[in-house]
Amino acid sequence: MNKLVLNNLLHRPLRTAISVFAVAIEVVMILSIVAIMFGMLNDQKTRISGIGADMIVRPANASFISAIGGAPAPVRVADVLRKVPHVEVVAPVITNLSTAGSVETIWGIDYPSYNALKPFEFVSGGPFEGPNDVIIDDYYARADNGHKVGDSVKILNHDFRISGIVEHGKGGRKFLRLDTLGSLMGSDGHATLFYLKSDNIANQELIRKELKALPGMSEYQVQTMDEWLSLMTPAHLPAFTTALYTVIWIAVIVGFLVIFQSMYTAVMERTREIGILKSLGASKGYIVGVVLRETFVLSIAGVVLGIALTLLLRAFLSYRNPTFSFQLTSEWMIRGAAIAFAGAFIGAVYPALKAAHKDPIDALAYE
Repeated sequence: MNKLVLNNLLHRPLRTAISVFAVAIEVVMILSIVAIMFGMLNDQKTRISGIGADMIVRPANASFISAIGGAPAPVRVADVLRKVPHVEVVAPVITNLSTAGSVETIWGIDYPSYNALKPFEFVSGGPFEGPNDVIIDDYYARADNGHKVGDSVKILNHDFRISGIVEHGKGGRKFLRLDTLGSLMGSDGHATLFYLKSDNIANQELIRKELKALPGMSEYQVQTMDEWLSLMTPAHLPAFTTALYTVIWIAVIVGFLVIFQSMYTAVMERTREIGILKSLGASKGYIVGVVLRETFVLSIAGVVLGIALTLLLRAFLSYRNPTFSFQLTSEWMIRGAAIAFAGAFIGAVYPALKAAHKDPIDALAYE
């Protein structure tokens, strides 16, 4: 049977190649969207956790996705927070989602307080020297053919001089002065949120209670860093889950249709061959087995090619844009392969059953 299956596939090399490529595209679609979406989510979690803060304070109606919330809180709230017992550092921050040229989050920071949370580690250069300076991380410094201290970069349609390059993992990739970004956004004297550092993690609940008791602060959201990180999951991001499963279903439908058409055409073309097999005593199960084995071989080849293409895509994206997070895991490679196999076999069931139920006399008379 295996020799028969192989000969059948080699007899129509173009159709076989198209079927294999279709399964590969299905795998690439699934793995790529998962790697991009989970990569962005986990990269955000990693960078936020590296800031060095213990707690986050936000206005009442602010989204936990801070980059889309604007800057609704007065910066002077920081002075109030600094008076709360057990609070060592308060750093007001603006996070602004920019879509000019590329989608990125620009961070506005008060350098002394933000650096006090956890000091920057400079690769080259140093802190801001003027209002038109920007600090970038080493990942962004390697992007777009490289950047170095003294170079000019365009942010929000304004030119900024790179004053320093820091190691990645401390929130943003581009840092402007808090007052500079606030002015560009039309939010002078305001912040998106406040990062707090306590004298002892054990005192976080005390800080929360003290802060909530302050006049005008009862409506503010106060979260520990662990609480915030627990929200950064697909379960708390409805659009994330919807987009993920939409792409997966589209990929499954593509694979299903191509395999269905390929196997159905193959069965129609081999009507006389099926008649000969059945006249020689081949059972329905044998005929179904031939078709499904062909599908299995096509699926194996397609999955291997799909994973290989996805790995090449990851390498290409990493080379072209070091800041782009493409998180490809073995767990999702296994899931992607299983989904591709399932779609292919579902697509092959009807052609296989149609072949098995052909009447041998009618099949032999088929021209």
